Amino acid sequence: MLTDRIEARWISAFAHVFELCKMHSNERIVILSESQSNELNVHLAELALGQLGLSYYNIKVPTPADVPGPVIRSTGACTALDNQPDAVAALTQSDVVIDLTIEGLMHAAQTAAILKSGARIMNISSEHPDVLCRLVPTDDLKDKALDAVSRCRATQKMHVSTSGGTDLTVNMNKAITVGVWGWTDKPGTLAHWPGGIVVSFPQAKSVNGILIYQPGDMNLTFKRYFDSTVKLVIKNDYVTDIIGTGTDACLMRDYFAAFKDKHAYATSHVGWGFNAAARYEALTMYNKEAINGTELRAVAGNFLYSTGANEFANRFTRGHFDLPLMSANIALDDTLVVDNGKLV
Repeated sequence: MLTDRIEARWISAFAHVFELCKMHSNERIVILSESQSNELNVHLAELALGQLGLSYYNIKVPTPADVPGPVIRSTGACTALDNQPDAVAALTQSDVVIDLTIEGLMHAAQTAAILKSGARIMNISSEHPDVLCRLVPTDDLKDKALDAVSRCRATQKMHVSTSGGTDLTVNMNKAITVGVWGWTDKPGTLAHWPGGIVVSFPQAKSVNGILIYQPGDMNLTFKRYFDSTVKLVIKNDYVTDIIGTGTDACLMRDYFAAFKDKHAYATSHVGWGFNAAARYEALTMYNKEAINGTELRAVAGNFLYSTGANEFANRFTRGHFDLPLMSANIALDDTLVVDNGKLV
């Protein structure tokens, strides 16, 4: 059992990440949270900034009421800044935004304006601090991320396969690729902690093939491991069929359909994890309300396929799945970067 007692090592972990972000005393630092944010993490951010002798102020906005329809989790698209122009204006006047919103600002409607102003956004995923402390970013993550981004940007085709029948092709021409290593020290950029992942947002009509999820693979939107086989048929970016007879397939079909939005079925991004500290078994070790699942996205060697919004393909939707596939082969053009779930 974990309690909410503040631990010195948790404060130190937050302080270390802020130091990596090169926050300094003449910057305007804002802690952004909402009424349902993890108050423990907000408190840790405050204590860490105090320990570093850095001034800050808080912007706290109400968590929006849930709209009728499917339950939204782990989208990376915070809606708490909708209809909050004064808060957004204040964020654009800041140098650093420590993002402690529930869903995060990765795909929020206001993020582009905040980044364009020159602010940098450090998203701290809504995880228990025990998770964050285990996954404090290290220098090698940046090296791995930059290498992965360089490889993706230089390739024309990504091919993903497994012994179980997965056969997926992604046209990487003009795809937008970003690497996340867990901190940001550059104006106008965004990072999230935990880090250790590379993701590419393909252009429209770029993703085709079959993904076969087997017991032990992960559905992070539901925060569960697959316990039955599910086959996803993907044509020109869109999941056109969900084949399976178990609970997993039933849940996915129902959740997709509940959005009543064809773009919920579309590909958002593809990529892989490379964080050796991220633990595959982590979903079994914490209560669901204590974690956001970010750790599992970064597990070294997983292939991450995600559905939902892809602003680079001009698709926007509230629906979102993060679906790490284990034991896959990932080839960029003819070069393997992941071999049967192991980083090459």
